[in-house]
Amino acid sequence: MVDVAILSGSASDAAIVEKTAAVLSRNRVTYDIRVISAHREPDTLDQYLKTSDCRVYIAIAGLSAALPGIIASKTEKPVIGVPVSGKVMGGLDALLSIVQMPKGVPVACVGVDNGENAALLAIRILNLR
Repeated sequence: MVDVAILSGSASDAAIVEKTAAVLSRNRVTYDIRVISAHREPDTLDQYLKTSDCRVYIAIAGLSAALPGIIASKTEKPVIGVPVSGKVMGGLDALLSIVQMPKGVPVACVGVDNGENAALLAIRILNLR
C-alpha cells in the first residue's frame, strides 16, 4: 500500500511530478508515480484505479485537465488536482477545468504548477487519521 498516487496526463509534466514527489519523500510519505492520459488511455486509467491501493490521489494535468475529474468520478478517495501552465492561457484553462467540477465530483485544486502544495495538502489529509 502507498499513501499517495501521483498521476500525470503527460510525460511533459515531469518537472511538476518531481517537485511533488520530493515533498512527499522529505516527509516520508510513500507514493507511486504513473503517466496515464485520461483521453488517450481511458482503459489503462480505469484498471489503475481499480487496483490502486493508495489513500490520496494527486492528478497533474494541463489544457482541459480532465484527469482529476475523471479520477474523482471513479473513486471515493480524496483527489487533488494540479493545473499545468500551458502556452495559450498560462494554465487558466486547466485551473478552471479542475475547479468547475459538477456537484458530486469533488476535486481539491492547488495553484498552477504547484505540485508542492498538492503534496502538502495530501500530507494533511493523511494526518487526519
